[in-house]
Amino acid sequence: MPVDMGGINAGIRFHRKIRLNAAKQSVTHQRRQERDRRRAQARLRVFPRDRKICQTAARFRKIGAVQDGIVKGTEATMILIVGAGIAGPALGIALRRAGIDTVIYEASDRPRDDAGAFLNLAPNGLSVLRELGLGRRVDGLGFQNDRLVFHNETGRMLADVAVGGNTLMRGALSRALREAAEEVGVRFEFGKALSSVTVRDGGVEARFADGTSAHGSSLVGADGIHSRTRYTCFPDAPKPSFTDIINLGGVVHTTLPETGTAMHMIFGRRSFFGYAVRPGGETYWFSNFAQKEEPRGTLERFGVDRVRRDLLHLHRDDPPEVTQILQAITGNVGAWPVYDIPSLPVWHRGAVCLLGDAAHAIGPHVGQGASLALEDAFVLAKCMRDIPDAPRAFATFEHLRRDRVEPVVKQSRRTGRQKAPTGWIGRKMRDLILPTFLKSSAQAAQELYGFALDWNERIAYEA
Repeated sequence: MPVDMGGINAGIRFHRKIRLNAAKQSVTHQRRQERDRRRAQARLRVFPRDRKICQTAARFRKIGAVQDGIVKGTEATMILIVGAGIAGPALGIALRRAGIDTVIYEASDRPRDDAGAFLNLAPNGLSVLRELGLGRRVDGLGFQNDRLVFHNETGRMLADVAVGGNTLMRGALSRALREAAEEVGVRFEFGKALSSVTVRDGGVEARFADGTSAHGSSLVGADGIHSRTRYTCFPDAPKPSFTDIINLGGVVHTTLPETGTAMHMIFGRRSFFGYAVRPGGETYWFSNFAQKEEPRGTLERFGVDRVRRDLLHLHRDDPPEVTQILQAITGNVGAWPVYDIPSLPVWHRGAVCLLGDAAHAIGPHVGQGASLALEDAFVLAKCMRDIPDAPRAFATFEHLRRDRVEPVVKQSRRTGRQKAPTGWIGRKMRDLILPTFLKSSAQAAQELYGFALDWNERIAYEA
């Protein structure tokens, strides 16, 4: 069976695009700084009265009291955030740092601190947390995971690639962000499933399934891939697309040797498998397998015995470590169809904006979902700090972020497809080509991780 050279060439094109985007962003940043400098000089030279007004408005903006250039009470700048996962609380923290009030509305009736499996927080995501003063808060939540060791179905090592980042439970990260947000004055309301949003001249009104409503100057949907905000405010937007991959995973206890800071990745005969063993035997694992038909309902409805039996059968010809991990399953297994959204025509409409997975859902295959959401929150907060008109702030946010995230979404889907079995000839060719390809991928990843963050940098309106 032929090797998927198209996928490999696409990966190489992606790496080149990352480099070009980084260079373009650097040039754009320099041009923007020079333009802002000229504009500032022009204001000082020609409009001394307007300069004084702007300085007064800036002081009010710092306490969240300016909207559309008019000094108002703080109620006029209340930002409604839908979704209390990762992006929503991070945005709340960043907005409070900018002096802007916000309330977060979550559909679940209580915090879901045990929801989801584990995730990788890449260096760019960790940089956002450090810039927001949250680095120490998450340091003890997981473990360093700075190497990926790839094996084929026989267990032979194909490559050892330096990457960077931390592995931690999704619920633990969500809890840490929520607690940090509450400490700085962000209010959370649970049991608030969004049912409709009405945009008026004076702001927005959000209505919830329990019959209550909330008013604010603008609304941000950070409610994930199946976003109610997107369905409600962007009914013509493309729906999430099933990527033909099922992702299962969890944490068990085994007697395998600890793996240090490495995550081991196995191109199995029928499925892709990854694992990391911590001191004491705590073992993080996941399995990705291909399935053309989109599942109906929840995959977690199957009992643990059936799931364990099916996984053991799926991985029956893979290395013995895989069998030992799967035999250790005793509790529920997380199981999720993998969806993504390659591109939305717009991320904002009027005083409503989408954030994180709601705007650009990404599969788990490149470990960037949470990190890109954190970047989004950081950049959007800066836009809303510096551009008091919400539609313009949202337009600028989309302009700054779209070229950054969409190539990563596409690469994640390609990576997921390359995990699928390719026949014995394809596997042989993969084993020959993969080491060189992965080294190139690691270099591109370092460029992706090097996203520049500067809270003090000012942002100007971009059409």
